[in-house]
Amino acid sequence: MDATITYSILFITLLLMIGLFFFIRAATKDRTETLTLAAPQAAEEALQSLARYFEGRAYRLESVTPETDTVALRGLVRPSGFLAVFLSLLAAVACLCFALVLASLFPAYGLVFIGLVGVSPLAGWLYWQRAGREEQVTLQLSPGADDGVSGLGQKGSTQLSITAHRDELIALQQAWDRGQVV
Repeated sequence: MDATITYSILFITLLLMIGLFFFIRAATKDRTETLTLAAPQAAEEALQSLARYFEGRAYRLESVTPETDTVALRGLVRPSGFLAVFLSLLAAVACLCFALVLASLFPAYGLVFIGLVGVSPLAGWLYWQRAGREEQVTLQLSPGADDGVSGLGQKGSTQLSITAHRDELIALQQAWDRGQVV
């Protein structure tokens, strides 16, 4: 094979390895967001209903601050076994590709480079170690919510701000839309 082609493939493979590294790193990144909902009932009822919803999702009540109308809950977010295996498989394929390119460049050490595939479970292990952490959910009455008019123009509704992990907010929004919360 022409050396130019081999070095081009090596360059592209290195770029893919860099992309994989950042993909694995991003899998453990904190993704806290805020969602604002308009509840059709009184503020206290809405806060209690949302607190019960999150307690049903394995969060526990941490604090209630009446001065700021804030409820804080804490829970352990467990890492996904599927994602750990998936990241390990991606790393194995990437290491195999890298090893094949290196073996074509340096044929005398070909079998040594195949040993790079052995480090691929490290990707799943790193994900597993970093993704499992405690997350906090904060429920708060939005500023101006006590005037009886929400930002959506609904008289008598309560506007709540929920700060939590993006996946929890997506699940909450789906349950809210189906009427399973509040």
